[in-house]
Amino acid sequence: MLLNDFDENKEAIIMPEMCAKIIENFPEVTISCFSEKLFNNVLQTFDAKEIGHVHSAVGLNYIYEVEYKGKRFALFHSMVGASLCVNQYEDIMVMGSKKLILLGNCGVLDKSIEDCGIIIPTSALRDEGTSYHYAKPKDTIEVNKKYKEEFKEVLKEYGYPYVEGRTWTIDAPYRETKDKVAKRKEQGAICVEMECSAMQALCDFRGTEFFQFFYAGDNLDHSNWDPRSLAGGARLDDKIKIMFLAFELGMKIMNNN
Repeated sequence: MLLNDFDENKEAIIMPEMCAKIIENFPEVTISCFSEKLFNNVLQTFDAKEIGHVHSAVGLNYIYEVEYKGKRFALFHSMVGASLCVNQYEDIMVMGSKKLILLGNCGVLDKSIEDCGIIIPTSALRDEGTSYHYAKPKDTIEVNKKYKEEFKEVLKEYGYPYVEGRTWTIDAPYRETKDKVAKRKEQGAICVEMECSAMQALCDFRGTEFFQFFYAGDNLDHSNWDPRSLAGGARLDDKIKIMFLAFELGMKIMNNN
């Protein structure tokens, strides 16, 4: 099978260094989310400075420097889907990013997980294609090897309950059939999204630090699909507060170094 043909050689015909340039004094911690509405609303709370951009056929994606509680952070809007998300972060790593905190919506496979509840993934089912070009073939990948305890401290400090468990990363959301959902639940998945396994594989391959968490959105553990707060503008005030948890984690990471 093609996806079993993993090549460990880090030298490819096209390298990200050919498409991106180093940005001097790039901030120590980078933060990103997937929701455009969430990103734009959080960005407006800062006196943001544009420091670079990545590009694709759909246009430019800007990277900003922001200051939070006296610390400098890089901030950008991640694209949905494993392939573009990974490719753009490849370029941003060339620019200087070494630590990424990524957050986003996910569907839940356990209806007991509350709408907008915090989920910390511990492993991911690799039901997408991108990760197989960055890690040897295997059904799962361990995620969040660092900073789980620091993030739990942040959640405790701000009064957020959370759940931990396996996520299902799939790049075909319209193929999340009832049989597949049942099987992934049997394999231990409590939620589903589109990027986690690939982003962890990328960061492992390139030797950079990565932490991802989710806020629960639509419910697939139901006789009929329940979108709950999936829409970008739904419960936006709550999601903004959740995104600032990423900045608080970033503060802990920098203060502990």
